[in-house]
Amino acid sequence: MDDIEAYSVNLAPTTRLLVDWYRAGHRDLPWRKDPSPYRVWISEIMLQQTRVQAAIPYYHRFLSLFPDVHTLAAAPEDLLLKAWEGLGYYSRARNLQKAARQICENLSGRFPDTYDGWLALPGVGPYTAGAVCSIAFSQPVPAVDGNVLRVFSRLMALEEDISAPAVKKKMTRLVASLLPPDASGDYNQALMELGATLCPPNGAPVCKECPVSAHCRAFQDENQLLFPLKSAKKPRKILPMTVFLLENQGRWALLQRPAKGLLANLWEFPNTDGHLSAREMSSYLEQWIRPAGSPLFLGNAVHIFTHLEWHMSGWRIPVEEILPGCPFTWAEPEEIKHLYAIPSAFSSFLPVCFIKNTL
Repeated sequence: MDDIEAYSVNLAPTTRLLVDWYRAGHRDLPWRKDPSPYRVWISEIMLQQTRVQAAIPYYHRFLSLFPDVHTLAAAPEDLLLKAWEGLGYYSRARNLQKAARQICENLSGRFPDTYDGWLALPGVGPYTAGAVCSIAFSQPVPAVDGNVLRVFSRLMALEEDISAPAVKKKMTRLVASLLPPDASGDYNQALMELGATLCPPNGAPVCKECPVSAHCRAFQDENQLLFPLKSAKKPRKILPMTVFLLENQGRWALLQRPAKGLLANLWEFPNTDGHLSAREMSSYLEQWIRPAGSPLFLGNAVHIFTHLEWHMSGWRIPVEEILPGCPFTWAEPEEIKHLYAIPSAFSSFLPVCFIKNTL
């Protein structure tokens, strides 16, 4: 008997305990009220990089705009990105639409009903495929994400790096062995619920309320915070930037980012690398605008991407004249609010566009 089989035998009693605990009092989340394939899929993609409470209003707004796979497939990209504005990781939204179009064009608008069918869709990995198939189709397939890995690392007091692909593969086999055929969706959601509420990534676990603490080796050894084990991350690259909020007659300068790369096709305030002095700012902007006054410092802001940090200094500059060949798009505040998708990296400076007469 290998170690997975041994752990499976030892942890077998936790399956029913978790399902019963979940059914007795799980959180009332909107995607759980109607676990259709479309709604489960949208929620799981949103929750990949977003906290539950932050995702809920976006989920409601997204479904009001794109209530089914056909409207999502047909949506203009600008509208799609605007609906996603603030959630970050915009490739998720683009892959949602790519998958929707694939479903409409190749499957006549019908969702795949197999694990492999879901894996074939853009943006769908093993976790999302497992979540949709188990929750929406009641299929006995595991859904292993960071929450699940953390829960099992503590249950097992696992002294292995959970970020290692071989370890994740092993944990997926273990979860699959524990799945109840008659309640796979509830079991997977119970593990997600436990990892999000009582066994969280930050802070101490609430072991006194945990339905499976009696089977948890980390709890028994009183060393819960030692798990999970993870390898040290590489330090992120730091990029200093100067961001310009240029105003001309109540309109604000925007630039569209390139079609490929970080924040592709989204709109941003003009910016450049480095923290520029007043003289450097004047020299940088003189090819496009003539200022009507001195720059006003708006403060500093930091935005963290997975492998990169933007350290930004923001400046508001009134514009007297827009020179020929200026590449900026000049947008009214209402257009910024409803039309142009501006990434949350610039959220610290965005409110300036909606304040009148500050200079």
